[in-house]
Amino acid sequence: SFFPAMTKIVGTLGPRSRSVDVISRCLKAGMSVARFDFSWGGSEYHQETLENLRAAVKASKKLCAVMLDTVGPELQVVNNGEISISLQEDGIVVLTSDQGQEASSEVLPINFSGLPQAVKKGDTIFIGQYLFTGSETTSVWLEVGEEVWLLVDEVKGEDVVCVIKNTATLTGSLFTLHASQLRIELPTLSDKDKEVISTWGVKNKIDFLSLSYTRHAEDVREAREFLSKLGDLSQTQIFAKIENVEGLTHFDEILQEADGIILSRGNLGIDLPPEKVFLFQKAALYKCNMAGKPAVVTRVVDSMTNNLRPTRAEATDVANAVLDGSDAILLGAETLRGLYPVETISIVGKICAEAEKVFNQDLYFKKTVKYVGEPMTHLESIASSAVRAAIKVKASVIICFTSSGRAARLIAKYRPTMPVLSVVIPRLKTNQLKWSFSGAFEARQSLIIRGLFPMLADPRHPAESTNATNESVLKVALDHGKASGVIKSHDRVVVCQKVGDASVVKIIELED
Repeated sequence: SFFPAMTKIVGTLGPRSRSVDVISRCLKAGMSVARFDFSWGGSEYHQETLENLRAAVKASKKLCAVMLDTVGPELQVVNNGEISISLQEDGIVVLTSDQGQEASSEVLPINFSGLPQAVKKGDTIFIGQYLFTGSETTSVWLEVGEEVWLLVDEVKGEDVVCVIKNTATLTGSLFTLHASQLRIELPTLSDKDKEVISTWGVKNKIDFLSLSYTRHAEDVREAREFLSKLGDLSQTQIFAKIENVEGLTHFDEILQEADGIILSRGNLGIDLPPEKVFLFQKAALYKCNMAGKPAVVTRVVDSMTNNLRPTRAEATDVANAVLDGSDAILLGAETLRGLYPVETISIVGKICAEAEKVFNQDLYFKKTVKYVGEPMTHLESIASSAVRAAIKVKASVIICFTSSGRAARLIAKYRPTMPVLSVVIPRLKTNQLKWSFSGAFEARQSLIIRGLFPMLADPRHPAESTNATNESVLKVALDHGKASGVIKSHDRVVVCQKVGDASVVKIIELED
């Protein structure tokens, strides 16, 4: 089929999902964005995975965008020996910034020296496997005990002594440490991140940068400033990853600066009391929807990391994320180290498709129009009219000609019930030395937006030109739709295009 659901799926590629074969199956199952997480694995490792992704894209003829996820100010416990560490409830463990020490049940070396200054007695600290799912017995809660004594010995530096709240066994080489509701004075883009972006990122022309631990709008501005100096990456979209209370507090300003939002519910769930998570999810998704910016929800089917079926709660959660207005679902541990990466994508796609059938588009459309207010901008009114017309005539698809992708994104913002085929018309650019086409970036970046399905047009047909060439591009788009089964004979199709200076919305009925 053409696509499993209107909602998009972002898959994290890792040990269990990096062969050409598995990636091809992931693409066929409905993954449209591949996420490369640099908290784990080096540039060469990810480069190999990316080469495999490219081969899979060629083989399966499915477009796929690339997202680079930064490490950010993530506190990590370094376990070079990779020995499993068992911690007993009510025992004592010392967190030290001396990374020379071996990790053991008594001492855990961490990558941040400012912890003793940041915590006080009674604070809680969470340590779990990298991309922990929460259901494992491999994560531990610690409470900072009264013995936060500073061992000022020449070599020792400063330690934090903690009481262990639950028995657990830490396994693997890397654990994430999360101190609840604390401000960690570390830059959002670390030097390591900058190095990865300017080498691996530039070389591979990444489509999306996922900015971990975004806490202020300034974080996004700095990242944008950094990208603007890196040639092609000035087109890369920045997705702010909201992972803690600080990010939620400044959500409105962050949303204005960012191109999209990722709600990292794993870390938010530790920073917030569990009973508050749903409310922030609903509020944040609503704000993204009204701003017309893509919103991505993470951590949905954790139990599928080791099981073939999600729990009832998870299945309901995916559907609710869709009904709340999420554009895409991001899979982390489930595809990175899970046993069933392809099945997970396919099940999530099926749940999304079911939820979309009952999505109240009518109410959503009215809310959006009301939020936009009057007078509407030229483009906004064309986009909303196209969606309204498509719904009234029960069109099977909306076809939108666009070069920057903006028109197609606006149409998608109104959440039409039918897919939007955005035909991206390449723009010819020249620097007097060589010709180059733009358009590939714009096409791939719509792969994270709900209901938008890009195809690249032949560059010989400019977007604004005479009717004749537009007809031929339209024919290509219709053929593409027919071949993929979205358009059948006698269907109606709404077309949105520019003719000269005017924007036109037209309804066509297909013959046999």
